[in-house]
Amino acid sequence: MKIVADRFIPFLEGVFEPYAEVVYKDGPDICREDCLDADVLITRTRTKCNAELLEGTTVKMISTATIGTDHVDIPWCEEHGIEVYNAAGCNAGGVMDYVFSALYGVAARKKIPLQNAKLGIVGVGHVGRKIERAGRKLGFQILRCDPPRAEKEGPEGFCTLDELLAEAQIVTLHVPLDETTRAMANDEFFAKMQPGVIFINAARGEVVDESALLRARPKLGALVIDTWCNEPNVDPHLLAECDVATPHIAGYSYQGKQNGTAMAVRAVARRYGITELEEFYPETEDLDLHPVIIDVAGKSQGEIASMVQYNYPIFTDDFMFRTDPQGFERLRSLYQYRREYYID
Repeated sequence: MKIVADRFIPFLEGVFEPYAEVVYKDGPDICREDCLDADVLITRTRTKCNAELLEGTTVKMISTATIGTDHVDIPWCEEHGIEVYNAAGCNAGGVMDYVFSALYGVAARKKIPLQNAKLGIVGVGHVGRKIERAGRKLGFQILRCDPPRAEKEGPEGFCTLDELLAEAQIVTLHVPLDETTRAMANDEFFAKMQPGVIFINAARGEVVDESALLRARPKLGALVIDTWCNEPNVDPHLLAECDVATPHIAGYSYQGKQNGTAMAVRAVARRYGITELEEFYPETEDLDLHPVIIDVAGKSQGEIASMVQYNYPIFTDDFMFRTDPQGFERLRSLYQYRREYYID
């Protein structure tokens, strides 16, 4: 068996070598010639898995160590008998940490009160559920918009997007990128918001019309962007308008990377009967990387902000990105994975 893998997937090197030939390359550099006689691709979002890459190859399986699959042409793969597996929910905890570190960080800097604020979550899947749970613990009023879940579970507890935008003081996006969500945050979307809203996008860049966002910027209280259109080529005007700007690293927690790689490896192991790897998990004995619990009971907003920033000082990531926006991919590839924190 031959596996072609993105060399920046952590904890992967050495795992499959007893069972397969493994070729490691930078994700954007994986090409059709690499795949001609390969059985499996193990990827991140930087490898575009489409007909141009896969036509005429022997690839039978793609296992991506990411939540998203918008870098994979799934209909084409299905038509050509290529199985696709993703790591659903792997980095949800890291994104949750990112959202609250950014939220408390900008609120402290700009003196925005968060007590009893209405937190609008657009997309309440793996990430959105964690944000909902933590938000309730922190005393936010939660507004949930997730039409697929509302249709399946019933409308109780959900609101429409229009209702959420009209009421929320904080709007955070956690939707997948597909034809129903592409550029959903457009001029009409921002026009329905009340002035002073904190807007956060840590989903996919293309769910936001960045031109519309720039036009709406004067009415926003704060702007937090982790995912961008045309990555790694970030719009410098939008970067300058952000209160927190980071290079698509919201989910880059140590635990998220452990989970993503474990899920990608296990999928391949199950597909090819490698029983020794079916329960694979990259453990660490470094106590400084183990997750921590933040007890917020009885704490003031200032105390919570301090604890959250201590566990994830998000403005360090913001500073590093602003210092070298052209180093988008380098900053991601060399990122020092942070440990997760949990709100209790």
